Amino acid sequence: MRHRVSGRHFGRTANQRKALLRGLLASLIKYERIETTVAKAKAVKELADRLVTFGKKGDLHSRRIALSYLPDRELVKKLFNEIAPRFSDRNGGYVRVIKTGFRIKDSAPKAILEFVDYAKPEKESDKEEKKAN
Repeated sequence: MRHRVSGRHFGRTANQRKALLRGLLASLIKYERIETTVAKAKAVKELADRLVTFGKKGDLHSRRIALSYLPDRELVKKLFNEIAPRFSDRNGGYVRVIKTGFRIKDSAPKAILEFVDYAKPEKESDKEEKKAN
């Protein structure tokens, strides 16, 4: 029985699960929007919200905790200098999960995981059209 057992296991050992979540978290911070399964997105959402809160604190201890979750110092810099300040007036819910349908091969439910204030980067052709108008 699994009474009061929290967390998702994803059919992996603890080390594999930690590596999976760290990789997804790093991709989310790097690209600010990723596509994955719904279950993985929900698991990463919790960690991402926690890291943005650490980023808003901005002290050395918070930075070291973020380094324990993220594999690269550049990602920690981006988190603390670019992402966290955007949410200075927000008290939580920094990441959203948008369900997008099902994967073709195995019908796994897919989702897009993105920061709430994510804006699509403009393409070169869009920029040229705006300049022309």
